[in-house]
Amino acid sequence: MDASDIDYEAVYHALPGAVALLTPDLVFVDANEAYLRLSGRTREQVRGRYLFDVFPDRPGEPAASGTRSLRDSLRRVVSTGDSDSMALHRYDVEDPDRPGVWEERYWSPINVPVLGPDGAVVLVLHRVEEVTELIRARGTRGGGDRSRALEAELYTRARELQEVNQRLRETHAREREVALHLQRAMLPAPGQLGHHRAAVRYRPATGALNVCGDWYDLIDMRDPDRDRAAVAVGDVVGHGLPAAGVMGQLRSALSAASRVAAGPAQALDVLGLYARHVDGAESTTAVSVFIDWTGHTLTYSSAGHPPPVLCHADGTVTFLDRATDPPLGARPEHVARPQSRTGFTDGSTLILYTDGLVERRREDIDTGLQRLADSAARHRAADPGDLADALLADLIPPAGITDDTALVVVRL
Repeated sequence: MDASDIDYEAVYHALPGAVALLTPDLVFVDANEAYLRLSGRTREQVRGRYLFDVFPDRPGEPAASGTRSLRDSLRRVVSTGDSDSMALHRYDVEDPDRPGVWEERYWSPINVPVLGPDGAVVLVLHRVEEVTELIRARGTRGGGDRSRALEAELYTRARELQEVNQRLRETHAREREVALHLQRAMLPAPGQLGHHRAAVRYRPATGALNVCGDWYDLIDMRDPDRDRAAVAVGDVVGHGLPAAGVMGQLRSALSAASRVAAGPAQALDVLGLYARHVDGAESTTAVSVFIDWTGHTLTYSSAGHPPPVLCHADGTVTFLDRATDPPLGARPEHVARPQSRTGFTDGSTLILYTDGLVERRREDIDTGLQRLADSAARHRAADPGDLADALLADLIPPAGITDDTALVVVRL
């Protein structure tokens, strides 16, 4: 037997753990037999209904917070694409056979995203484990007073843990904002390369921490004899304030090296040597392209970064992937990096980007690269700013992305 022979629906319904499937709008798609038994509901009573219409908060209970806590957790999963394990909490349930009669229950839920081909959250797997009987059994051994005291203590500890988690999320959110402001201050302002049209875009990750490792740079290198420029993007491993700090150092170093280097490979060589002395810079990826409008050539070199796209005026797309080497600091000894050169015609477009634009969980990178190529060809006649916006609209899922994205578009 192989995976194609497995009836996954039968497996889902046979799972001993209680599991429900919800849409991103928190509407029941289905629930397995264990979930239905545990909740005292039939499939007909849940399927197609909003979760909190089926299981509302207990009325007349000012302290009831089960709905709010669960809703917050599920919304985090939908917005970030990350799993969320909830602390033990009390969530009373109405007896389906006795309307108005509520049962005090204690639950430990885990909410997990199910992603579609484009990386967007298409379902949420809501797994619950009830521990009410365990709490009662432990309390019964010590009498009714001890039982009530134990329940109260567990409930209090669960609420305290939820409050700690909330404070951590708020701290992370503040760190995200500081890191984003720092990053914006260190990145160059959008502008043209001489008289050539260019556009840059940056989209932060949806998650509270996965931001600020990406950068871009556009360098006007015109001299009296040649019309030249250098364009680069890079991606630091890590996130938050540390990644923003490393990003700023590496971007500045590559910018300075590009102004005096003979070509992009030499500029990345200098950056690689510098990165060996910067904590957190190891495994950074970067790609640099030198544009020579006078000679109509692109010279490029990549340190483990996704390949730039050259979209010709006729819609043909070429990936600049003939000079790719490992990321910065990946080799124990320094080795000169390769570079390659290709020609271009007037009206072509150069696109550099970071992996957040094309990489999706559980999807081959080639699928994302093909989406990028198709979108670039389809919108090739647009102004660079409009083309950049179209690429983001086509490639970033509605639920957002789990990695930040930098994008540079240059009309050649």
